[in-house]
Amino acid sequence: MTDQPVFVLGGDLQALEPATFETEEEFQELLARHPRVLDFGSLADGQPLRLVLVAREMGVPTSAERGPAYWLDHLFVDADGVPTLVEVKRASDTRIRREVVGQMLDYAANGARYWPGPLLQRSFEETCVADGRSLEEAYGELLGDRSPEEFWSLVEERLAAGQMRLLFVADRIPLELRAIVEFLNRQMRQTDVYAVELTQYRGDGDLRVLVPRIHGEVATAAKSPSGRRTTQRTTRDDMDAVIRTRLAPEPRQIATALLDHAAARGRLEGGTAKYPSMSVRYPVAGRQVPLWTLSLYDDPAKEELAFSFGSITHHLGPGRAATFAESLPAVPELQKKLEGEREKGYKGWPSITLASLAADPDAAEEILAAIQQLMEGGGASDDVG
Repeated sequence: MTDQPVFVLGGDLQALEPATFETEEEFQELLARHPRVLDFGSLADGQPLRLVLVAREMGVPTSAERGPAYWLDHLFVDADGVPTLVEVKRASDTRIRREVVGQMLDYAANGARYWPGPLLQRSFEETCVADGRSLEEAYGELLGDRSPEEFWSLVEERLAAGQMRLLFVADRIPLELRAIVEFLNRQMRQTDVYAVELTQYRGDGDLRVLVPRIHGEVATAAKSPSGRRTTQRTTRDDMDAVIRTRLAPEPRQIATALLDHAAARGRLEGGTAKYPSMSVRYPVAGRQVPLWTLSLYDDPAKEELAFSFGSITHHLGPGRAATFAESLPAVPELQKKLEGEREKGYKGWPSITLASLAADPDAAEEILAAIQQLMEGGGASDDVG
């Protein structure tokens, strides 16, 4: 069966015939200028989704020591701070069947590790300048009552938690790709995966009609009764309830001490995962620096504290990160991970279970002392551009 035209009825009836995109560059430019063709679904408050371009050809590093190894076609973001990664292929490109899936998973995994909030903010603002768009107008679609720094910190947290969308966009979506997208969507808890078939029809002159068709929505709807990701944040009361009812006395004491200190000296923010979690930012050298995340999983043996060394290094420099690492408790499980961080330039999220920390009676006090030392360590950060 051949593709049928669509018809526009104005003064006369005009037939628009199916037309391919002549080049992938043309296809990519269209999406960058008109992301509305990718807007489907809604935000957490029920408002329509609107994607805003962060960057075209967004560099994706695979290590902290090197520049980009890959280039993502488009990175968008929405007002909920959810990143959307887009790869564009024409149907004539044989990579649309399987190879593009491996590429996208590479981009998602490494972007989550090596795209800190300030880098994303800089990329977004440079894109706005290049497109001749005012930052006030662009941010008006995103911020609400947040500052730009708060918004991009939220995006960074979404990435770290795997809360993102992956979009495969093509003028024809082969059955093999549809099957992979639906499988990934059923298996991935935090990440939504879609294939968008964008068919183009051309008429006389510059008249064009673009018809998007979304694949993967059924699998996404099955993830929650509402058909959308819940963005309800963990509260301190949620954390206290789990700590009180599920943790043994020693881990309970550590978790409570950390949360109390954070509430008094820093800024706590609840996570949006299915398990209770909270992160904290402390004021250091005039910046709000993410330092740790406490996650209370369903399995008490896996409840853990993770240190945000990537953010510490980005905001304060590797020297301050190294000093902080040296001040943390000498618990073997943690020290082994910190040794790995030392070799990688302090870019990751080393974690330790609360049960392991509880084996050291001085662990909580030493962690709080290390945080205090970091906060009081002087006004200047090192090696930070």
